[in-house]
Amino acid sequence: MNETKNVRARVGHALAILFAAVLSTWPALYNRYPLLYPDSISYMDAGPGIARAVFLRGARGFEGMRSELYSLGILTFHWGRSPWGIVFLQGLITAWVVWLVVRSIVPERRLVSRYLVLTTALSLLTSMSWYVSLIMPDILGATLYLGIYLLVFARETLVPWERWVVFGLAVWAATAHTTHLVLGGVVVGLLALVYVARRALLRGRGRGVVEAVSVIVVAAGLQMGLHAYLYGQASLSGKHPPYLMARIIADGPGARYLREHCAGLDWTICKHVGNLPDNDDSFLWGEDGIWPTATPAEQVQLLREEGPLVAATLKAYPGEQMRVSLGNFWDQLTDFGVDDFDNNTWMESAMEAGMPGSRARYDRGGQAHSSLPTHFFTGMQRWVVIAAVLVIAGLLPVGYRRGWEKLEGLGLVVVPLIFANAALTGVLSEVDSRYQARVVWLLVLLAGLLVFAWVDARRVVEARG
Repeated sequence: MNETKNVRARVGHALAILFAAVLSTWPALYNRYPLLYPDSISYMDAGPGIARAVFLRGARGFEGMRSELYSLGILTFHWGRSPWGIVFLQGLITAWVVWLVVRSIVPERRLVSRYLVLTTALSLLTSMSWYVSLIMPDILGATLYLGIYLLVFARETLVPWERWVVFGLAVWAATAHTTHLVLGGVVVGLLALVYVARRALLRGRGRGVVEAVSVIVVAAGLQMGLHAYLYGQASLSGKHPPYLMARIIADGPGARYLREHCAGLDWTICKHVGNLPDNDDSFLWGEDGIWPTATPAEQVQLLREEGPLVAATLKAYPGEQMRVSLGNFWDQLTDFGVDDFDNNTWMESAMEAGMPGSRARYDRGGQAHSSLPTHFFTGMQRWVVIAAVLVIAGLLPVGYRRGWEKLEGLGLVVVPLIFANAALTGVLSEVDSRYQARVVWLLVLLAGLLVFAWVDARRVVEARG
């Protein structure tokens, strides 16, 4: 009888996760095609070349720029034919990891109902489902950060195979985008500092902290090993344009430094001192941008000049750059709309080459006509996030006083992450709603779990009379 009951429970759990996974793909289903970004085409197109380089020893001559391991990981889910498999993979991963988080906190008797309520709210009211539906590694950042929470604060709620899968998914998520690896390192570093300081919250969780640190170490090792094999040079980011140079010039102080000092510098960037762009996108990706129009030799030189330019600018104008950077940080922190899903002409022209027949299917969707209801959902999410912040500000201190250790742990991961994400992307890259929208839904997850815990605490008080 107990075995039958356990089987039924496991089936019910699996169906709940599957329902949440499918529901989280609703923007792609509504669009009638997975959501795309210009980088999506690059990730899918690069997969076959990376596979040949890694498995058939054809590395020489391969040129990549984005996460090779993300491209390799999604290859078997599209094979150059259809990106739908990627969307359902991302939905299943997200639904399962959120399930593990909810299970670690919510009592068994209310687990399924509360999980369904929470995932429905996350899917319909936040950006989570939009990034599940997007062919980009963005949603995997949450997999890494929630995986760190699970390994450190909820390790005892996972059976061995779950711990191994969480570890593996976290490693892949960390390699899927450079910012994921950096932010994961920030979160793990914070937890390590708290552990060394012997705070009660992490007492007895040393093994989990070591596992979380191992995620970052293994991911960094994989990246460096793969890049050494592919390009002959171990690095964390592989082939990449000079993002920091573009950022500091677009901010203004870098351009000012070049205008004032290029007369005495033998730098390649000084050839463009008379027409420096005020936008990093124009510098890096514009049709007449400095980076796209540079020769291979000039690109190598621009990368060499990046560090000296940034250092010299910060030394010359520290106050000016600080003011600009703080403004960028604030703009990024408060910009998390789902408004990056309009049509793109380059994307239209490129997709047919890598995925024959895809253009006609894409053209039937709302994204091709820039008609998705992104404005409505951006406004709705803003109010939902504001409410979540108020709930967290009110209930997280209550949880601290009442010893809600797992919720404290989740808060210690999520809250600093939101600020770190805004600082890293807004200050060092560019202000783009996509960067903050990919993680801001974690605040709603935390707030929902805090509300459930508060309701349970109130019921206990009322029961005692």
